[in-house]
Amino acid sequence: MIGRVDGYFRVAALFGLLAVALGAFGAHALKDSLTASGMTEVWKTAVLYHLVHAAVLLFVSWSDLSRKAWWCFVIGVLLFSGSLYLLAVSGIKPLGIITPFGGISLLAGWLLLIVAPRR
Repeated sequence: MIGRVDGYFRVAALFGLLAVALGAFGAHALKDSLTASGMTEVWKTAVLYHLVHAAVLLFVSWSDLSRKAWWCFVIGVLLFSGSLYLLAVSGIKPLGIITPFGGISLLAGWLLLIVAPRR
């Protein structure tokens, strides 16, 4: 049975794997369509925030600082990067409405780390 900390770590590692895979996918398989639609920078932003926060998720899963922060980062990546990935490939502009909610969740995660008691 996977322990709680081990599960958090595995999800964080999965987020890192997906960030690298989506970065490569965008750079190669989607290169022409992203360039044609002007969405290359949107995709790159999604990958950057995704990968950075995957690393933060790993740190938080190891340190046991704040499970609330960990969940804020997970939700933030899903909403922020996820909405940007979908926007980049679909061109559906209203998806951009979701992105700030992801950003707020990421900010909340950082705030929770700031106020988390050190152990």
